[in-house]
Parts: sequence; structure tokens; C-alpha cells
Amino acid sequence: MNPLSDRINNLSTSQTLAMAALARELKAQGKDIISLSLGEPDFNTPDFIKEAAKRAIDENYSTYSPVEGYLELKEAICRKFKRDNNLDYKPTQIVVSTGAKQSLYNIAQVMLNDGDEVILPAPYWVSYFEIVKLSGGVPVEVPTSVETDFKITPAQLEAAITPKTKMMWFSSPCNPSGSVYSREELTALAAVLEKYPHVYVVADEIYEHINFSGTFCSIASIPGMLERTITVNGVAKAFAMTGWRIGYIGAPEFIAKACTKIQGQVTSGANSIAQRATITAVDADPSVLKHMVDAFHSRRDLVVGLLRDIPGIKINVPEGAFYVFPDVSSFFGKTLKGTFIKDANDFSMYLLSEANVATVTGDAFGNPNCIRFSYATSEELLKEALRRIKEAVA
Repeated sequence: MNPLSDRINNLSTSQTLAMAALARELKAQGKDIISLSLGEPDFNTPDFIKEAAKRAIDENYSTYSPVEGYLELKEAICRKFKRDNNLDYKPTQIVVSTGAKQSLYNIAQVMLNDGDEVILPAPYWVSYFEIVKLSGGVPVEVPTSVETDFKITPAQLEAAITPKTKMMWFSSPCNPSGSVYSREELTALAAVLEKYPHVYVVADEIYEHINFSGTFCSIASIPGMLERTITVNGVAKAFAMTGWRIGYIGAPEFIAKACTKIQGQVTSGANSIAQRATITAVDADPSVLKHMVDAFHSRRDLVVGLLRDIPGIKINVPEGAFYVFPDVSSFFGKTLKGTFIKDANDFSMYLLSEANVATVTGDAFGNPNCIRFSYATSEELLKEALRRIKEAVA
């Protein structure tokens, strides 16, 4: 008999991490793999943040930190929310966690009862579905497509809401599509939500600063939405601090207190040195990130241009993050160099075996017609990867 719990047996493995692990394994075997699977900036953490961490070590920040985060960090996060998002939070509404993924898990655990429905505009980040399911919730997928720029419409949102709906989770800029919701689009969604006061919103804004649209709007800044929105953010992506593991939320105080309560029983406070460094990061003017954002913008233009040159691939122009999410359904039911392509998973595995390029199937993100490329790597590698893909599907 299997001694493991039903909970873990029913949990899916993260397909982004699984593909990254497979790519590493093939590289170790001597294969020339170009991995476009992981969403991790290829920049180093800025020196001024590293210096802050060194000072924290010298100042002996080596004891347990407060469960919800250092007060100085929470105050800095409040300043960031006001500066960048026009959101007024108090330190008692902020909870710092070991990465934004833990922030999301905390939220699901404190908000969801068995059978509560959570609307997930698809595509969505891989872990949303499994975190909701693990917490007893019922994920309700709302499909979008490349033709609609992978954005949900107000009519779709309203059609998905039922008496069992507890929350909607979404990201903007979106992982995996790179889509960015405008203020007008968010205002239209908020107008629908106004009719259903029992529905809360989780707004994942981790890619906020990697944004080529010129503007950014937090849904919590729309009148009437602050008191029913949990805004999730962190320093992993924009500040190239993935390994530092710091995420945070701004939320109604009763939700923040509940997240602190569960975190106190699971991990307690996040890493003390990383927290002190994060004070310096969130207090910094976002202009310090311009060189990274400009590089991602240039890579996006390169990848979109090269993908448009490959017959059979449909692509929109993502306005943020560092992903493209092309529709590859035209290859389904066809045979490429002796390999029958049934779906996006087959196509992704075909690219790995034939082109030595690692991508992630769109199934993982709730869209079975697409695959995800991360362009968080050098332009030279991106050109070579797209050359191989073009050759593989010719």
C-alpha cells in the first residue's frame, strides 16, 4: 500500500521545474541543451543590494526575525506601494514571506474552505492551480487565446462567478503570456466584481517593473477594490533576487493577521539577511532597473520577430515579464521528422529531443494550444534556439 497521503498523491509536480531538471540532466549527459524553461533573470543581484546584505551580516542580524517581517522592511514596503502603485497600506497590513510562492500558499490556506471556487483566467502561473487544489479550493479556469492577447473579458468574469466563488487569482504582467492589463481593462473587471462583494482578488504583481507598456496599474488602486484585494509582490524578478526568497503581501488587516498566524506555525520569519537587503531594494528608485528592463525589451522584440518567421506559429506581442507564449496548435495531428505531434506536450518534448531546446508545455498553464519560452538569457542563445526550432519544424 502507498503510505503517502492523498494530498501529496493528488498534487502535480511543477512542470517548469520538471523541464528544467530534465534539461540539466541532458546537459550532464553531454547534450548541447538551450534551456528556455525557467523564469529566472540572467542578471546578478545589483551590488548596492549585496552591500546591504553584507552590512546586515556585520551588524549581526543573525537571530530569528519577526514572523511577519521586520518593521523597517514593512514600512519600506508601504512606501513602495504608495510610490509605485498609489496604494495606502499600514505596516500591520504587510506580511513578508519566504518568496511570493509562500505568500500565495498562505493566502489560499487562510481564505479557502473545501469547495470554495477560485477563478483562474487561463493561462495562469503553474502553481496557482495546485495551491488552490491543495487548500481545498476548486479551480475554475476561464480560457483566453492569443487573439484576445490572453486577457479575460468582463463578460467572461461575470459568467464564471457563482455563489461558491470565493476569489479570483491573476497576474499582470502575466506569467506565462506577458500580457499587461490596462487601467481601463481593470476598471471594467472591477465593475463586475462590485456586484459580487463575496469575491476577493489576488493580484500577483511580481513582474510589475518588467513592463514595456509604459504604464502599470494595480487593481487595488481602482475605487472599491483595496479592501477586497490581496496584492502579492516580491524582489525575485525585477531585482534578480530569485535565490534570496523574499515575497510579500499588502492586504486587509484581518487577512494579513491570518497569514502571520499560519506562517508562525510553518516557517516563521523569512531569512533575516535577505530581509535587510530587501529594505534597500524596495526603497530604491525603480530607475535603477532600467538596464535590465531595456535588455528584456530588446530580447522580446528579437524573439517575437524570429517566431513570426516560423510558419505555423501564432504569436502576440507581450507587454511585460520575460516570456512569450506562442500558439503551436497548427502542428497538432501532424508528423514532424517521424514524430507524431498530438498536443503541446508532444511539441515541447519534440523540441527538446530534435532541437535540444527546453520549453514548457502550455498544459501546465491552463492553455493546451501553447508553449512557453523564457527569454531571460543572452541574445546569442536566443538566436541559436530559434534557429534550431525553425529547422526542427521546417
